[in-house]
Amino acid sequence: MSRRPRLSGDDDRVNLDDSLTPDAPDDHNITLDAVDDDWRWRRKIRSNKHSHLIYRIVVGVVGLIIVVLGLLMVPFPGPGWLVVFLGLAVWATEFEWAQRLLHRARTTVKTWNERLKPQPWWVKGLVLLVTMVAVAAIFWLLFLIGGVPPFFPDDIEEWIKKVPGLAH
Repeated sequence: MSRRPRLSGDDDRVNLDDSLTPDAPDDHNITLDAVDDDWRWRRKIRSNKHSHLIYRIVVGVVGLIIVVLGLLMVPFPGPGWLVVFLGLAVWATEFEWAQRLLHRARTTVKTWNERLKPQPWWVKGLVLLVTMVAVAAIFWLLFLIGGVPPFFPDDIEEWIKKVPGLAH
C-alpha cells in the first residue's frame, strides 16, 4: 500500500501528516485515502483534529459492534461471516491494519475458491462434510456450555438432549 504525502493548499484539505516521506517511520494512525477523498463531509471532518479523532473513534466502535454481532452469528445458520467482513470493511475505511486484514481475508477466500473449483466432486463433498462436522461441533460445544435453548420445540429439544454429553 503506497502512501502519499498529504496535500495542503487552497482546497479544504489539511496537511494532517507532514512526515509521510519514503524514509519516514510507519505510522499506523494515518488518515487513509485523504488525498483521494471525494466526500466533502468527510474532508470537513478530517480538517479538524478533534472532530477527526471523534470520527475515528465512532468508526472504530461501529465496526466493533458489527464484528461482535457477526461473530455471535457465526455458529448459527445465516450470514455470520458476511457480517464480520462488513464490520471489517467499516474499519478499513479509517484504519490501515483493517485494510491489510480485509485484503488478506479476500485473498484467502479467493485462493480457497480457486483451489476447490478444479477438484473432483468427491473432494468438494469431503470439504463440505468437514465443514458440517465443524458446525456440528460448534453447536455441540455451544449447547454443552449454555444448555439447549428453550425456544426449540419439545421434540427437537428431546432429540438434542439424546446427543452424548448434552443430557443434563
